[in-house]
Amino acid sequence: MTEESTPTETGELSPREVRMVLGRWVPIDREDLRWLGIGLGAGLLAVAVYLATNPYPAYGAGLYVQIATEISAHGYGLPAWIPGYTADGVPFAYPPLQFYVLAVLLDLGADPVVLARWLPSVGYLALLVPVYLLGRDYTDSRPAGAAASVVVAVNPQLLQWHLSAGGVVRAFALLYALTALYAGYRVFETGSKRALAVGTVAFGATVLAHPTYALFVVVSYLLLWVLRGRSKSGFVAGAIVGVGGAVIASPWLVWAITTHGVDVFVAAGGTHGGIGGGIPTILDGASFTLLPLAGAVYLYVARRDVFLLAWTVAAELLFAQPRFVFLAGALVVAAVGVDLGRRVELLDGYVSEAIDRKAALAAACLVVGTTVGGAYLAHEMTLTTDPSTPQFLDSDDLDAMTWVADETPSDATFVVLGDAAEWLPALTDRTLLVGPWGVEWRDSGMYDRQLTAYESVSQCQSVTCVESVAASVSASPEYVYVPKGQYTIRGESTAQFGTLERSFEQSSSWARAYENDGVVVYRASD
Repeated sequence: MTEESTPTETGELSPREVRMVLGRWVPIDREDLRWLGIGLGAGLLAVAVYLATNPYPAYGAGLYVQIATEISAHGYGLPAWIPGYTADGVPFAYPPLQFYVLAVLLDLGADPVVLARWLPSVGYLALLVPVYLLGRDYTDSRPAGAAASVVVAVNPQLLQWHLSAGGVVRAFALLYALTALYAGYRVFETGSKRALAVGTVAFGATVLAHPTYALFVVVSYLLLWVLRGRSKSGFVAGAIVGVGGAVIASPWLVWAITTHGVDVFVAAGGTHGGIGGGIPTILDGASFTLLPLAGAVYLYVARRDVFLLAWTVAAELLFAQPRFVFLAGALVVAAVGVDLGRRVELLDGYVSEAIDRKAALAAACLVVGTTVGGAYLAHEMTLTTDPSTPQFLDSDDLDAMTWVADETPSDATFVVLGDAAEWLPALTDRTLLVGPWGVEWRDSGMYDRQLTAYESVSQCQSVTCVESVAASVSASPEYVYVPKGQYTIRGESTAQFGTLERSFEQSSSWARAYENDGVVVYRASD
């Protein structure tokens, strides 16, 4: 952002001056603690709101739990296939690091649903630290680092992807990615060997955690080298991180390719938006993702900050998921705040008392922003149609799945309406015939067909509809699991008002096998 140090008439050294005095890379010093504490406080507030408003985990982690269970069952070796998801199962080609963590915790006795609710909070709070450090060092301002971490902590999109159940993988993948990114920034700015080592290990962990986050790191490193450290030594340092990370991940990569071939990665790359998936999102209409872009354009015009503009544009265009734009946007917000603050100083004239007032004002603004953000999250998460953290199951689902596990044959096959479907194989050890989870690793066309069938069957209002949709993917279930009242389909709220249940009751091909207040399960009569 800028190479000059901030004024120090108050006797407080800027972050850059601290590093110059000590002559080495010190990520956090005593002066950082209060500002980092504001960001962590915002994170704790977001976590508290989420846990208070979600007695069960938001979104799903059923496939993740099933993978961890299979790893444990294979003596902590890698299973080639994961049973339970579609009649034939799905290939296991996911980066395995976090599944090993899950396997250990499950073997220690952790309940999978409780784990999916609590574990993401650990990763989410931890990732606020590299966010703070990157914001602080890029702007040479501790309040700006705090602002960046607050923006990340209370962003509903980032909460949706990382504090929900999927955060058992994604929160930690983002933690590793941001650590690698901050270390890379230090490498290109200072040539720090310690940062180089940290970046290499963190990138290796990112590759072993999630492919999309690994791509985000690669793109960020390329932009850092081209726009901030374009030198032979910078290129060598970036190559060391890339090659070193690949070496760390190579045992899994070699195993995956020799077991499944390259086709699994090609298939998965054609789903979930793929590379360049952000372009259709922009074409669909204006969105909040354009706000970080506007801030980056301002910084380019005001300070010729090419990196933040290029980074934001790359995140906007390359990734269908807006969470990456909002990550770049957090740094943009911090940098805009610093730029505007310095312009106000120049207009007012600098006096020593202004520094203390500015710090106090910055802290007050951050606390107010945290409070407002937390209040908004509390409002959103308590809506009947919670858009950011919808629960995929509840106590009625858990009771129904306990019955399924205890009272149905071990080879029983199911079609499940609604998002509780993902949890069924993991909690019952039974087969789910219709659903997209993990199918992207088999074939993108098959994934699309399964996804369409799952969404369609979850909206059926008659037995004929259920049977027809199941047949479209060659599925003939022995049981159909029907939620009663309100439930979700891929996070979107909907409701059953008894029409489908009456259709099943009137059908001679199906008989009610189980029912509680929220779920009814039908068994094929023959």
